[in-house]
Amino acid sequence: MGDNEIIFPQLPEGWLKTTLGVCTEIIQGQSPPSSTYNESGNGLPFYQGKLEFGSIYPTPRKWCDKPKKIALEGYVLISVRAPVGPTNICREKSCIGRGLAAIRSLNGMEPFFILYLLRASESEIAGKGTGTTFKAITGKQLRDFIIPLPPLPEQHRIVARIEQLFTNLDAGMESLKAVRTQLKRYRQSVLKSACEGRLVPTEAELARAEGREYEPAEVLLERILEERRRKWEENKKGKRYKEAALPDMTEMSELPEGWCWVTLEQYSFEVKDGTHDSPKYQLSGIPFVTQKNIKHSGLNFSKMNYISIEDHNNFYRRSNPTRGDIIISMIGANRGMSCIVNVDTVFSIKNVGLVKPYKFYNSIKFLDIFMKSPVGQRIILEKSRGGAQSFIGLTELRGWLISLPPLAEQHRIVAEVERRLSVADEMEKTIEQSLKQAERLRQSILKRAFEGKLVPQDPEDEPAGVLLEKIKDEKAQREKVKVKRKVNCTI
Repeated sequence: MGDNEIIFPQLPEGWLKTTLGVCTEIIQGQSPPSSTYNESGNGLPFYQGKLEFGSIYPTPRKWCDKPKKIALEGYVLISVRAPVGPTNICREKSCIGRGLAAIRSLNGMEPFFILYLLRASESEIAGKGTGTTFKAITGKQLRDFIIPLPPLPEQHRIVARIEQLFTNLDAGMESLKAVRTQLKRYRQSVLKSACEGRLVPTEAELARAEGREYEPAEVLLERILEERRRKWEENKKGKRYKEAALPDMTEMSELPEGWCWVTLEQYSFEVKDGTHDSPKYQLSGIPFVTQKNIKHSGLNFSKMNYISIEDHNNFYRRSNPTRGDIIISMIGANRGMSCIVNVDTVFSIKNVGLVKPYKFYNSIKFLDIFMKSPVGQRIILEKSRGGAQSFIGLTELRGWLISLPPLAEQHRIVAEVERRLSVADEMEKTIEQSLKQAERLRQSILKRAFEGKLVPQDPEDEPAGVLLEKIKDEKAQREKVKVKRKVNCTI
């Protein structure tokens, strides 16, 4: 019969195999002239493809006052090009473009039965798509697609049972998604508490309880600045020492005992940016990192550009990121996004800030936590400049304020953040697995439905063969009406 017959094995008594074109009416969409489109609601809703689809019903974005092809309420809409297979149900009289076909059920057939049947077969329908630029299926392929046809009463029982099971499944999935959203808020709450001294007991509190001295952040900062001057004198002999940017304490919140506000430049040996030039890209060579390659979870090398070794040596080597450094996006929607360099790959950077922390005098991970926290993001984004393509200047980057705890407290904060976030990560993995299982269960429900295994058969039901004959009679009558109208029009 056809190459999709294998997806419908032996069917129950009273069912039969037929094609979509035999038991329904299929209307191919046709796009009207663009001059007839509008976004002000004049005319009929105009659907062009999957872009307007929702979970069940589409939402119009455009309207058309001179439609070519029309779908009525209850017609099943199927995307026939780029992509092939997604479905919705038409909510009202609408215009359909060439990216869609409308399927009209006949002789009382349940539209939702057609919808769920097509969704059960979506991968098989999509597999019939052909084309190089984008996949599409023809009207003939759609009409010839083999489907199982149960008796009409069983169709209604199948739809009722699917919707009952899907309602329960959707409720469970919504609960999982709600927990996933709460986990995102929880992560932000953990980071915020960490940077405000509320996540673990402060070093000052522990020192008093244990009857000992401790090194407050101001003393730690003095040691860092002494090291900064020493390194400057070693590496930049003959050049006058440039003091690090001082913190602007205007409107800054009060910190816990033993903490202090510092600038990113004070906290680090060096803060600089990469090139602002546009190099010539090539297929291989030195990886060239821009803001799009920075993710909070680490560097994304999947969409990497490359430059030549010569270009790297001549123009971009001054940035020289190495393992343990922190790089920060300085432009665009993800400005302020940061990650620790955890690779030994030599690479260059553009529109990316580079921070070289003192690896022995502070915790790199605490600095990274602060940058990712709502506290750190608020501080740096408030300093952004520009309009639609906002950016962080090097001056603003160097002056980024950091709430600095004592060193021992930094390590305890990092350990607690990692412990809590690892638990959240495991919970999120479990949620993602459960959501995938729910989607597989959804497909399993549809598969069983159209194998005749979801609801019991009733021997009193009128067989599908009788239904099919009635559908053919209805189609024949429609054809007679069409011919009669054509004759009347020509007289």
